[in-house]
Amino acid sequence: MKTILFRYLLILLCIIITLPAFPQSKTKTQAPAKTAYFCDPCGNECDKIAFDKPGKCPHCGMTLTLQNVATHEKNMNLKRLKVLFYLQDGVEVLDFAGPMEVFSYAGFDVAVVSKTKDPIVAQGVLKITPQYSIDDAPAADILAFFGGSAWNAVKEPSVIKWLQNAPKPQYYFSVCTGAFILGKAGLLDGLTVTTFHESIDGLQKDVPKAKVLSNVRFVDNGKVITTAGISAGIDGALHLVEKVRGRDVAEQIAKYMEYDKWVPSQGLVMKPVAATPKI
Repeated sequence: MKTILFRYLLILLCIIITLPAFPQSKTKTQAPAKTAYFCDPCGNECDKIAFDKPGKCPHCGMTLTLQNVATHEKNMNLKRLKVLFYLQDGVEVLDFAGPMEVFSYAGFDVAVVSKTKDPIVAQGVLKITPQYSIDDAPAADILAFFGGSAWNAVKEPSVIKWLQNAPKPQYYFSVCTGAFILGKAGLLDGLTVTTFHESIDGLQKDVPKAKVLSNVRFVDNGKVITTAGISAGIDGALHLVEKVRGRDVAEQIAKYMEYDKWVPSQGLVMKPVAATPKI
């Protein structure tokens, strides 16, 4: 009797082992969110934190804005562009402060360079200590120049020589009469450019090989971007951010800065000139 019972149990065990496993019910997974709230770029680790509701970032205090998650992650993985602002004594504050805000919010690495590391004074009021001099300035992705006593740089041979011999950046950028510095270095020859409205004729005289336009906020030649005076530098900076980070990032920055003046594509973007074929 025990032998028969053992055989039945053995057969039953074999049947259980050979039976196909019943499919387990699949738990529905929630689809990844397409949008989330992120702090505007501040260069800290909290730039990567996604929040589910608006407010202020508890880490840096920046306003949280609704962004596309995929786009935000893509921008976070992009290289932080190195930007050097060349400033001279007497530089116009808004000329550089506006673009500095824009580039900083875009997550660019912004630093100040001058002829020396001695403090300079903007408009006789704001004292600034440069991080670099022209002797130890690193290579940059963007080299920027600004108005307000720009002649202090134009008439300084060592500054112009440094500009001519510095590692070539991805972009040259000027605001107001900062264009005269680029012009003195020969970087505007053959280009269409602009500057402060009261200096149009002066720049045309100083750089006869350039075409100097009035009544335009900025002119983009691809590698060289020049803007009109003072507040127009913000337009040019937002345009440059749009070129390298996309329209949505530039719009987020303009909104955060409450800069309602910005109209995308308002400036003049020059078409690349086709190279003359070699014979």
